[in-house]
Amino acid sequence: MLPVDDLGEPVALDQPRRVVSLVPSITEAVAVSKPEALHGATDYCTHPADLDVPRVGGSKYPDIDKVLALSPDLVIANSEENRPEDVDRLRANGVNVWVTEAPKTVPMALASLKRLFATAWDLEPDWLTKAETLWATTEPVRLTALVPVWRRPWVVVGRDTFATDVLRRLGIENVYATHEERYPRPSLDELNEKRPDLVILPDEPYVFTHEDGPESFPGLPYVLVNGRHLTWYGPSLVEAKPSLARALAYGQG
Repeated sequence: MLPVDDLGEPVALDQPRRVVSLVPSITEAVAVSKPEALHGATDYCTHPADLDVPRVGGSKYPDIDKVLALSPDLVIANSEENRPEDVDRLRANGVNVWVTEAPKTVPMALASLKRLFATAWDLEPDWLTKAETLWATTEPVRLTALVPVWRRPWVVVGRDTFATDVLRRLGIENVYATHEERYPRPSLDELNEKRPDLVILPDEPYVFTHEDGPESFPGLPYVLVNGRHLTWYGPSLVEAKPSLARALAYGQG
């Protein structure tokens, strides 16, 4: 009986040797854990910094012809980052595609990666074990925060998102954690009515800076954070815990 991916689809896995990853955080995970197997990635796969593999376009709109030209025996995709029609086309061309579910929590993300590595290569990377230990506990809530990830229009982190759980484990309660949408698009007036203790501004997907973002929230302390540490699940989770803890200990007024 074939193993199934996070969405329940059967996938034939037998020590894949030619992997194309369409998910930046999983690209990093494979590159660190099984580098010889990684043969392609998206333009947005920026880590490891020295990653040198063929590129196949963006995560949302990869060039499927380029993917097929690499003759992969496995493509890794994600239910939120990648389009079903691209997954369907790859499968129609005989390519094994393992689709991971968009994680709602840190444990969910790590469990998904653990199963992928165990199923594909009978491997449990050291970084994964360290990340499980680092993120196992949840601190008491000490601050509330607003977390924009885009502007024009404003988009914020909402319910059931990885970033919301990352912050909650650090003692930061997202003021949109109970919103009906995962990524609400409130007006700036609504955002300023929230009056959280802190505004958290990541550098991806929108690159917020001291000059671009904080001025929209007059009177509120803010902090700039590494967006990869807030939203990527993989080896970066090991460095993310101390890095975010340091950054969130200080707000800028």
